[in-house]
Amino acid sequence: MTKKKKDPSESKTVAQNRKARFNYFIEDTLEAGIVLTGTEVKSLRAGQASINESYADVKGNELFLLNAYIPEYIKAHIQLQHEVRRPRKLLLHKREADKLIGAVQRKGTTIVPLAIFFNKRGIAKVSLGIASGKKQHDKRETEKKRDWQREKNRIMREKN
Repeated sequence: MTKKKKDPSESKTVAQNRKARFNYFIEDTLEAGIVLTGTEVKSLRAGQASINESYADVKGNELFLLNAYIPEYIKAHIQLQHEVRRPRKLLLHKREADKLIGAVQRKGTTIVPLAIFFNKRGIAKVSLGIASGKKQHDKRETEKKRDWQREKNRIMREKN
């Protein structure tokens, strides 16, 4: 019996918003497609992107990813280059889009991108979180819990 080779493009994470879970309470997550140009895809495949300061916003009945940084692809011709911080349309089913639009209209709720990745078929996807902001004391509590977990793991390692 032969082993199956693992596909190299199997859910490859390109960019993560690590601060999102620290700054926001994530209520729900969704996966959305994203409309990209050729040089943007090549730049993502090279592992270059940042979504730390980005967010999703509603324009009409469509959602757009704003302020996401995908740098220019170096090997492409100058005339084929894309804008690095242009608004990128998100592809969602009607029901999912309505759910996100309804969530944004509530007070204190926003849509935060958590990660950009390629799925098993090699298609770029964005993981979106419906989030509400944390207060300063909530952030301190999260930090205390994380520090205690680290300390607990350190003690357990030393015992064993």
